[in-house]
Amino acid sequence: MQEHPDGPDRQHRRPDGVDDKTVEALGALSKALETTERARGRLYDFHQLTGTADFQLERAADLLEEAGHPEWAEKIRAEIVGRNVIPGYWTFQIIEGYNATYYRPFQELEESCLRELAQGRRHLHEAELKEERRTPGRPGHAAGPPLPEE
Repeated sequence: MQEHPDGPDRQHRRPDGVDDKTVEALGALSKALETTERARGRLYDFHQLTGTADFQLERAADLLEEAGHPEWAEKIRAEIVGRNVIPGYWTFQIIEGYNATYYRPFQELEESCLRELAQGRRHLHEAELKEERRTPGRPGHAAGPPLPEE
């Protein structure tokens, strides 16, 4: 396989007329969105862990009933199993609200900003950092992935 030319590909090169401060700002915007992606992942963790706990709680109630403690089994089922995590909401509804109210609008704004200010090119800041930090010509320091053979 032929290696990529020793420089960033077109999608990772700064378009003409884009200044340093704009590249830095777009990098900060992308970093903020990446942080939001991580927060969103924590919501999915919360959702899955809470659901798992609810099924485990149901199992505990079943075991308490089998052990001769039906009053405790019923109390657990009535008071906690299937309960809203905040008034009116199960965890899936929290995720839906977050996605609709915050996450998707943020994604769309970042995409629009990149389109308008950098011809839609992503990770310009990171690509320029890579160029500053890598050693051209050294193994493991290629500008990009190998190109398919022609």
